Amino acid sequence: MKRNNLFMTIYDFFKKISNVSFKIFVAPFIKLSFKRHGKNVKIGKGAKFAGISNISVGNNVFIGEDNLFICTKAQVKIGDGVMFGPNVTIITGGHETRITDMPMYMIKDKDKAADLDRDIIFEGDNWIGANATILRGVTIAKGTVVGAGAVVTHSTEPFSIVVGVPARMIKNRKMQ
Repeated sequence: MKRNNLFMTIYDFFKKISNVSFKIFVAPFIKLSFKRHGKNVKIGKGAKFAGISNISVGNNVFIGEDNLFICTKAQVKIGDGVMFGPNVTIITGGHETRITDMPMYMIKDKDKAADLDRDIIFEGDNWIGANATILRGVTIAKGTVVGAGAVVTHSTEPFSIVVGVPARMIKNRKMQ
């Protein structure tokens, strides 16, 4: 029993060092790489960004641990007061499937149709649950809550709660 406590103490120590070093050395550079960022932006450890210069972030935003934002051609626009749980995935693009005379993996961005990459907008006061996925062209309306594990393929209504695969509205927060 004492051995396990020692290992837990050592584990906790190294985890704290890792978290502190991320906050001091990595997170500030991530914020500076965004197209724009507001005040009080927190980035969870392990968050990854492709196309980071296409991301605009408002005030009071928390991007959870291990989030993945892929936005190489289109923009991600995050309003004020948005919270992302852990492991959220944001993807603004898709693969070109209409070209059939070459394998899909060989098709480059320059060959893709323009409609395959579309902005994703978070209007603000949003809570995006753990493991949710938001796909291209979606606007998450003001006040919307996205449930854990949801896959959002269509824009939401203001103050809605959406869940499921594909996500669908189950409730309006103003009519509870």
